[in-house]
Amino acid sequence: MRLRSQLIAATLLFTFVLTVVLSLVFLSELLRERVAQTEAANDVLVHQILAATRTALQHGLKEKPPTEAGEAAFEVAIEHALQTDDTLQNTLDGFVRYSASLQDAYVAGANGRVLVSTDPSMVDGTPPHRRPFSNASGNSLLSKRKLLFGAPETLDVSLPLERNGQPFLVAHLGIRSTLLRNAYAPWLRDAVIVCLLALGGSLLVAAAISAAALRPIEQIGRELEVISTRGGAEQVAVEETTSRDAVQRVSSTISRIDEQIRTSEQTRTEMATNLDSMLQTLKDGVMLFTADLRIAMASESCANFLPSGTAPTAGTPLTEVFPQSSEIGTLLSEIISERRSVRDVPVSLYGGRTIELTLNCFPGSGMGALLTLHDVAAQEELEREIEVARRMASIGRLTAGVGHEVKNPINAMVVHLELLRGKLSKTPNADAQRHVEVLASEMSRLDRVVQTLADFSRPMEPRLQEQPLMPIIQAVTQLIAAEAEGHNIAVAVTEESPSVPVRVVADAELLRQALLNIALNAMQSMPDGGVLHINLSHTRHSAVLSLRDTGMGIPKEMLNQIFDLYFTTKATGSGIGLSMTYRIVQLHGGVIEVTSETDPASPGRGTSFTLRLPLAARSPAQTGLKTSA
Repeated sequence: MRLRSQLIAATLLFTFVLTVVLSLVFLSELLRERVAQTEAANDVLVHQILAATRTALQHGLKEKPPTEAGEAAFEVAIEHALQTDDTLQNTLDGFVRYSASLQDAYVAGANGRVLVSTDPSMVDGTPPHRRPFSNASGNSLLSKRKLLFGAPETLDVSLPLERNGQPFLVAHLGIRSTLLRNAYAPWLRDAVIVCLLALGGSLLVAAAISAAALRPIEQIGRELEVISTRGGAEQVAVEETTSRDAVQRVSSTISRIDEQIRTSEQTRTEMATNLDSMLQTLKDGVMLFTADLRIAMASESCANFLPSGTAPTAGTPLTEVFPQSSEIGTLLSEIISERRSVRDVPVSLYGGRTIELTLNCFPGSGMGALLTLHDVAAQEELEREIEVARRMASIGRLTAGVGHEVKNPINAMVVHLELLRGKLSKTPNADAQRHVEVLASEMSRLDRVVQTLADFSRPMEPRLQEQPLMPIIQAVTQLIAAEAEGHNIAVAVTEESPSVPVRVVADAELLRQALLNIALNAMQSMPDGGVLHINLSHTRHSAVLSLRDTGMGIPKEMLNQIFDLYFTTKATGSGIGLSMTYRIVQLHGGVIEVTSETDPASPGRGTSFTLRLPLAARSPAQTGLKTSA
């Protein structure tokens, strides 16, 4: 059965049940009302019989009073008065004759003997046992149905006449159930016919309404199919579905549209995620403006091109980000007013830094403009980092080969030197022994150099796990505390947002070694004492760890060489510490930056190392509670 037919059938069934229930309620109330009317009418009749009995007693006892004293003579007088009163007898006969449901009527004495009756056979006899009419009719529809359509019986309606507070005469009416059913039959038949007509009419109306109600669904289905389909092949598929049930077509079309919406939403989310990820990894600042020149989207790197403490947010006007009083603001205002696009235009930023500006305008597209800020210095720095990484990789491959080739000859030389030393011990020669000791010392130093090469080129396997960064910093400060105190160096550790722990995925041991190398170099650059500032902050995606000393600084011409293997300015330095630090930071997916000032008159004299490490995925810092540039 089609779904349309099922819906119509369900509607008709509901209408049928509802109409039948209402019809039964109607018949029940109508029957209850008729039974109540019958009971009230019989109550009036029995009161009239009792009134006629009282009148007959008055007339009969007045004409023929009791001849003797006593109850027996009184009862005989009452019996004679009632039986000889034609008015009482005519009253009883008239009630039975003209009532459609009465079978008989009689008056009985206190002893239960029938004195007057419409049925002569009952006179002087004992009246039959009959159920009271009020009990038989009851209050429920079931009791009334049993009264009318059950086994035939005669029901009693009685009313006593009292004397001295005690009943001595009782008027009775006998109601025959079959006669009562015959009396109710005409209007009961009419009521059933009305109910059947109402049932049929309601079913017809329900069917018509159901059919009319489903027509808009067909129209909706056609509209939805137009929305959900594209192309000729799909249009043919739509035409083929016109023979199917309308409700099924609407249901399947809605499902198809829902799938399309979910797919579109998933695609949009993926594109937005990819775009956001791409923007966050760019060094260039990218801003997309709406038609009214308000920020629609901005990359995190834009903060590097704005004054310290400011960050672009969605909805900010262009004039607030770049005021017209500035050189870049004036240039942008001029270019946008002319609705033209420019590419790689040099412009000065705040503080005199020169960048390249690219602006693409989109007139008539609903969007305003796309602004790209390119920092040439940052690009050069990135190229330097790539070059350092390339050199480190080349050195690693070279040292691995050299270490392997040199280690075996050194071992052989050490063995033969020991043999030579044993032979000289048998024939002592001071001059030859001195040369042997020199050879042994130099070979030991060469062995240490080869071991250092092997250690540097050996593959590292960091054991990464999510953990807060501050405990690692505190462990480093504890290691250098004693040496710092001995050289009159103060170590100041600050955290930008202590309430938001900065968590990274790192190997704590390797990271502690990298920070220790930087801290030791910083203290060695402050022979006369000073301050080592360690600050922890975060951006949206990175943990930022800064170590700044107040030492002598590193000359500018040496900054590009400090991460080279074996490069050192110290007489006893190995030149491997900062190279290992650079390699460890790379293994953690981070970057390391260094700036230095050597001018003794400058208040910012010293060297600053900045490490940027990716935040852990579940780090509270990624929720954006607080960010820093």
